[in-house]
Amino acid sequence: MAARHLARNGYKVLYRNFRAPRGGEVDLVCRERRSATLVFVEVKTRSSEEHGTPGQAVTLAKQRLITRGALEWLRLLDHPDIRCRFDVVEVLLTHPDQPEIRIIPNAFEIPAPYIY
Repeated sequence: MAARHLARNGYKVLYRNFRAPRGGEVDLVCRERRSATLVFVEVKTRSSEEHGTPGQAVTLAKQRLITRGALEWLRLLDHPDIRCRFDVVEVLLTHPDQPEIRIIPNAFEIPAPYIY
């Protein structure tokens, strides 16, 4: 669902469920077509916002896990000189017939102590 929504909004999905050999994970690796930016996407699904938005569940620990996966992806590409960012896709299942899907671009930056 999230991948289709991203595709309709100008993203090209390159890989799903990337798991880095030395730890780290990325739900979707995408390329934003208009800017050629490499986008690492975390997908969070919730049935309600009673305990906060899905995006609020992307804690600092989760950001570090995603960052490790993203840095490993970039290492596998031999550290290209490319813009990249971290987005979150929120999927709300409050209405099962029609889920609400929201893209949060630049949801977070590479947390310390990581740099690229």
